Amino acid sequence: MIEEMLLPLVSERFTTEPKYREGHVRIINALPGRRILGLHVPDMKKVAKELSRREDAIGIIHGFEQEAAEESRSEYGSRLAYEETVVWGLMINAMKIPWEQRREMLAKYVPVMDNWAVCDTFCCNAKWKCDRVELWDFLQQFWNSYSEFEVRFAIVMSMVHYLDTEWFPKVGERIDRLEIDKICSYYRKAKKADKDTYGQGTVIGESPYYVRMGVAWLLATALAKLPEETRAYVNASRLPEDVKRLYARKARESFRTRTVSPF
Repeated sequence: MIEEMLLPLVSERFTTEPKYREGHVRIINALPGRRILGLHVPDMKKVAKELSRREDAIGIIHGFEQEAAEESRSEYGSRLAYEETVVWGLMINAMKIPWEQRREMLAKYVPVMDNWAVCDTFCCNAKWKCDRVELWDFLQQFWNSYSEFEVRFAIVMSMVHYLDTEWFPKVGERIDRLEIDKICSYYRKAKKADKDTYGQGTVIGESPYYVRMGVAWLLATALAKLPEETRAYVNASRLPEDVKRLYARKARESFRTRTVSPF
C-alpha cells in the first residue's frame, strides 16, 4: 500500500549483498509468502511518524485494514509487505488519539500479526497512555486466543506494561491458564541437526515456539525487576520444562540477570 514510500529507504546492503539479505530475512523469519523489502526499523519509524501527522492518517489506517481484509480472502499470497505491516502498527502507536479509537484500530491490527518482529516492534513502542485496567481488560481476548501471535501480543504487552508488584501475580495467573499445546502455529519445526530443513517459516523448538519464547522473555525480564517474586512463581508454576529452559537461557544471556539465579 505504501511500498512506493518505502522502497527508496531499502538498505543498499540488502539489495547488493546476498549473504546480508539472507541473514536479514532469516532473522525476521516471516511466513512464506510475506514479502520483505529490506528496511531497518528506524526508517520504518520515520515513515510511520510522518504518516501519523498527515491529515489523512485515519484514511491510511483504513487502507491498511482494507488491504489486510482482502488479503485474508485472497488465494494469491500476501498483499502487504512485512515493512508495511510494521508501519501500520507504528502509526497506531504514534497517533494522538483517544484510547477508545486506538482500541478499535488494535482490534483489527492484532489479528493480522503473523511474525514476531511485527508483534514485538509494536509492543515495545506502545508508549501511549491509557487506563491500565482498561488495557488489561482489552488484552484478555488475546490471552484467551489460540492464535500464536495474538497470544504473543498479550504476553509482550504484559511484559511492557505490567511487570510490577501489583500486576505480576495477575500476569503469572494468565500464563498458568495458557493451553500452550492447543495454540495454533503456522511455523514448521526444523531439525537442528539437519540444515536442509531450515528455511523461512521454520523454527527450532516446540510449537508454538513464539509463545513459548515470549513467556521465557517475559519471565527473564521479570527476574531483573522482581527477582524473588519471579523465582517463587517459576518454582511453583506448571510451566513446560522447555519453557523453563528457555527462560533460564534468556536470563543467562541478559547482562541484567546473568549473575542472578533463575530458580
